[in-house]
Amino acid sequence: MANHRFQGLKWWRKLTRREWTIAAASLAILIFTVSFISHSHRYSNNSTTPANDWIPFTPLSNAQEKAAFCLDGSVPGYHLQKGFGSGSDKWVLHIEGGGWCNSIESCSFRQETKLGSSRFMEHEVQFSGILSSDPSQNSDFFNWNKVKIRYCDGGSFSGHPDSEFKNGTKLFFRGQFIWEAVMDELLSIGLSNTKQALLSGCSAGGLATLIHCDDFREILPKDANVKCLVDAGFFLNEKDIAGSPTIERFYQDVVNLQGVAKSLKKDCTSRLEPYKCFFPQEFLSNIKTPVFLVNPGYDFWQIQNILVPDSSDPHRSWVRCKLNINNCNSQQLEVLQDFRNSLVKTLNGFHQNPEGGMFINSCFIHCQTWMTETWHSPHSPKINNKTIAEAVGDWYFNRKEAKHIDCPFPCNPTCYHMDFTRG
Repeated sequence: MANHRFQGLKWWRKLTRREWTIAAASLAILIFTVSFISHSHRYSNNSTTPANDWIPFTPLSNAQEKAAFCLDGSVPGYHLQKGFGSGSDKWVLHIEGGGWCNSIESCSFRQETKLGSSRFMEHEVQFSGILSSDPSQNSDFFNWNKVKIRYCDGGSFSGHPDSEFKNGTKLFFRGQFIWEAVMDELLSIGLSNTKQALLSGCSAGGLATLIHCDDFREILPKDANVKCLVDAGFFLNEKDIAGSPTIERFYQDVVNLQGVAKSLKKDCTSRLEPYKCFFPQEFLSNIKTPVFLVNPGYDFWQIQNILVPDSSDPHRSWVRCKLNINNCNSQQLEVLQDFRNSLVKTLNGFHQNPEGGMFINSCFIHCQTWMTETWHSPHSPKINNKTIAEAVGDWYFNRKEAKHIDCPFPCNPTCYHMDFTRG
């Protein structure tokens, strides 16, 4: 792999069958992620989020000094909305999601998108959900300092430059450097004086939140209330329906390619191969900072890429089911129920953690905290008559225990199920 050169489109001729499968899967993940983000933005834009919640992009001023670059060498950045009133010394950070790249080919493709280069990012984005400044949509955090951290490294902010190739590929694996540079800059503009802080993230950003949760706690004042919220970032290490460890092989390639091992929990990598410590189930119990998990029991991303990747379904009998859970037949639903049960079983230990919180609903969706419709609105998913926002608020402010696990699909009529058969 280290000697594999990316030269226009000629690289594909040299791929082995396994590399073909991995490259195709990685490309599908990226295309699907961009498609989902676009779909979600269209859905979110129908909300009543205030017009002033369009927030400009801020490039990192210390990027050159910190050698912190996106995959293509462009400058990373974030979107910041200052807090006001009682929230002026409180901070909520949200790390954007967007999958990973696990090969020279997939990372080279990715650097031509907003998930690998700030050159393609929007100049401004709309803040909604947990970043909304509307108290009716975000009563606990509406007036806090709010930050959206853009994701452009393809490795959950965990890559290291000593894993970069020097053979003309021109890829920058600087995820860890980006994380540190963003934190340094935010500390310099007020985060260092925070009284309350919440680090959150969606999907690959949720995994980054778990990886850096204790680091985030350590850089803030000891008397501050610091917690972490992980949205659809608990990726299961499960074999696909054909019995192949597709996601395990994929994560192994991500970790090896981007030198991620240095960013992973040492008490995990000391007993397991580093790539296994990219799975939250292997290190969640070692995180000292309080964590709240928001995860659908029928996470469409995990169903489509872990449980039933295209390689496991040669006859395409799962296509309609993967696009809309209401199209699944009884045998397929039984497989999905087993997958959901694996998630619940894996979280049994975390359920006993008195400082932890969870909201495991039975919806066919992925990220839910950054869209008002699923975070807190009259039509939001609920468990025990609580929206996600209400459950997170109960947990963060210690109002009451917040461990909510839904009954199996299709029991919850409040769920919003993604339907990818629509144009």
